[in-house]
Amino acid sequence: MTSVPDVAPRTPWQDPPAEGEAIEVAEGVLWMRLPLPMKLDHVNVYALDDGDGWTVIDTGMNSRRSRAIWERLMTGPLGGKPVRRVVVTHHHPDHIGLAGWFQRAHGAELVTTRTAWLFARMLTLDVQEAWPEETLAFYRSAGMDRAFYDKRAAERPFNFADTVHPMPLGFTRIRQDDVIRMGGRDWDVHIGNGHAPEHATFWSRDDNLVLTGDQILSTISPNIGVYATEPMADPLGEWLEACERLAPLARPEHLALGGHKLPFSRLPLRMQQLIGNHHGALERLREHLNQPRTAADCFSVLFKRTIGEGEYGLALVESVAHVNHLYHIGQVTRWKREDGAWLYQNRG
Repeated sequence: MTSVPDVAPRTPWQDPPAEGEAIEVAEGVLWMRLPLPMKLDHVNVYALDDGDGWTVIDTGMNSRRSRAIWERLMTGPLGGKPVRRVVVTHHHPDHIGLAGWFQRAHGAELVTTRTAWLFARMLTLDVQEAWPEETLAFYRSAGMDRAFYDKRAAERPFNFADTVHPMPLGFTRIRQDDVIRMGGRDWDVHIGNGHAPEHATFWSRDDNLVLTGDQILSTISPNIGVYATEPMADPLGEWLEACERLAPLARPEHLALGGHKLPFSRLPLRMQQLIGNHHGALERLREHLNQPRTAADCFSVLFKRTIGEGEYGLALVESVAHVNHLYHIGQVTRWKREDGAWLYQNRG
């Protein structure tokens, strides 16, 4: 009988913490969860004990329910000690959504990268009651399904301010090669990219903990998408560069504390898997583009499953990221159809 090699990341936990509760993953480090109103229905947040208060890593989205959960956490697992500092890994609403609330209501210091703060503050101030023409043109250029396009265009667009608390002026910047003291440990700051620009990760010098945010996840790949704000971006190239640069830091005994799913070990293996998965997707995509296709025509080869309505938007921006990457490295050419959609094809 041939044994099957164990190639999956390992986790010490079978179940996440219940709502309003915490699991201590290491001395002075608490893992908690906040709900999200989407298929990926949760975000992980962490609290690090600084003695006279707590440093919180990421916050969840701004909602009445999330604020109430935080109040329960602060009086329960956090023992009534104040949250003095909020460290945000990147600018997405599920991670920065309540940073402004912690600043305003609890006097916490906000620590994040400059790009994360600028993006988040800009987007909270940019409220749109109708879709900008640039966004609709971007959807058409990606070949968005017409029924989905018509339905989306008729609805009020999602605004950052819908799920992100107003952010006051003022934050503390972190950057590559900084060292930050949290939870009785010194952490090296290493900057990722791709999933979000200038995404911060934290590597403990004193034990085997790594706070990976959404740069590296255990059983799912971080979404890597192109948006109307920068339609020619190459986030996949940036994500691959960042992961290949971070990979030499990883050790099998590291416990990776990610923004979603379960904490896990075997970090070098997981990073190899994620990098390999994207290279495999690009190989399939090259073959698929032997015939001219739009980004929206590439779901089947990229994701190898049926994409439902709730996933369509994220799938589309990730598909654009993959065809953009092939275009930037010179492996495909493109031209516009009469309806405004870009068609991509192998150069041969």
